[in-house]
Amino acid sequence: MRRASARANGGRGAFGKVDHRQGGVRVFINRLAGWGAWYIERPFATSSAIMSLPELFRDRLRIPVIAAPMFLVSGPELVIASCRAGVAGSFPTLNARPVSVLEEWLQRITGELGPRDAPFGVNLIVHDNNERLAEDLALTVKYRVPFVITSLGLPADVVKAVHAYGGVVFHDVIHAYHAKKAIQAGVDGIIAVAAGAGGHAGTQNPFVLVREIREFWDGPLVLGGTISDGAGVRAAEVLGADLAYIGTRWVATKESMAKETYKQMIVDSGARDIVYTPAISGTHGNYLWPSLEKAGYVKSDLGQPRPGGHKIADESRAWRDIWSGGQGVALIHDVPSVAELVERLEAEYRLAMKR
Repeated sequence: MRRASARANGGRGAFGKVDHRQGGVRVFINRLAGWGAWYIERPFATSSAIMSLPELFRDRLRIPVIAAPMFLVSGPELVIASCRAGVAGSFPTLNARPVSVLEEWLQRITGELGPRDAPFGVNLIVHDNNERLAEDLALTVKYRVPFVITSLGLPADVVKAVHAYGGVVFHDVIHAYHAKKAIQAGVDGIIAVAAGAGGHAGTQNPFVLVREIREFWDGPLVLGGTISDGAGVRAAEVLGADLAYIGTRWVATKESMAKETYKQMIVDSGARDIVYTPAISGTHGNYLWPSLEKAGYVKSDLGQPRPGGHKIADESRAWRDIWSGGQGVALIHDVPSVAELVERLEAEYRLAMKR
């Protein structure tokens, strides 16, 4: 017995099992003036159970991808380039320091993007340790940011503020029970951050994580973790996700704010160079071992969080020369422009659809 549509019920509703045993996955792509309009029917038991994204995403994406917000990496150049290329761009508000810079960034992004570009979003850390949350949320509301990604806490207050101006809220999770809490708080979509993702990530295999969430949630679902090419984007759809969430691949682009040495380390690294540890920020995350080694860490130090805890504001110091990365580095071999990367991803995605 499947529950009522999430969009028809404001992103909320009672939890219930969804029967995925019947039907199939069909993807129709209609290129319009160089942009991809894509519509997806998911494998639900009845024809009425057709998945749809919020209106702001429809007909505006060249490929079904969000460029994930990356700490100290995503800035206006990366967001604008992504949106113009047909991918939803995003950035963490804490990348803009001090808060006055955040307003400058929002002015620039909203001024340079047009109605045919993909939508952009910001990432708000809703943990109690984020002393800037109230200010950042106020600017998010002022500039009517189309979509907001919340992390590390309960997003109810953000949901209320963003819904008031017509925006949508996606919440990132690493477990299904986190997803249930976010849905109860009224979010519009769930971002499932699976094992192998860069930065803060979980340990659950994406095959299980997506399918488990789909047992009780038929609203927008985004999958992140180890996706670096168009085949991975297509695989996310087949699992039941609406969009792929790609971060590490975007680090190694010409428009990212990452240092050139960071970009080159992404290119030079393989999956075996990724270390999962709480030692850097207090929350488990995936990092590039060469950067940890260069900073003086030894592997025996990586099993425990650093003593004394940390504040969100301290993370810029913690991550300045210690660089995150996901297992998807194994498929990254160059540093293209965002436009070149999206064109490549689209070709790979189309090829994967024919298999």
